[in-house]
Amino acid sequence: MRRLILYIVLLMMAAGVAYLIADGLHSPRAEMARIIVYFTDLKRFEKGEEPYEAGVLRNVPAGANLPGAVLTEYFKGPTAAERQRGLTAITSGFTGFSKLTMNKGIARVYLTGTCASNGAAYTVAQPIMKNLLQFKEIKYVKIYDAEGKTEEPEGQVNSIPFCLEP
Repeated sequence: MRRLILYIVLLMMAAGVAYLIADGLHSPRAEMARIIVYFTDLKRFEKGEEPYEAGVLRNVPAGANLPGAVLTEYFKGPTAAERQRGLTAITSGFTGFSKLTMNKGIARVYLTGTCASNGAAYTVAQPIMKNLLQFKEIKYVKIYDAEGKTEEPEGQVNSIPFCLEP
């Protein structure tokens, strides 16, 4: 009797696994959306040839917040193949972002990490703006440091944190 019960349990488990595998094979794939992520092209930057940013394609889930997905992909950095092409993610010491809000055409990005621009005129601000301003609903970008500060928090103007000034 024990063998019969054990056999039935094993048979049921095998049937369940087979069902899960078959269901996985027939379930629709998640739809994806293509986004463009801009990284700094070091070759153009070193030659002084603008624009310094070059776009690459990424696939993200279709229902994703696309501006947020672009920033997430930016802070992940370029792939090995993209790095070989001379692309890099300038971060100025920031490690990512904690929040992105959009209201009345203004995107507000709250960065995480410690600002370290080292007096550079070209900082994380330029690629962030390039990445976000590609979306028609975004007219201005306000970038905040980890303490929540930016130079021009009000008004329809772009703004960067004080620490990113050269």
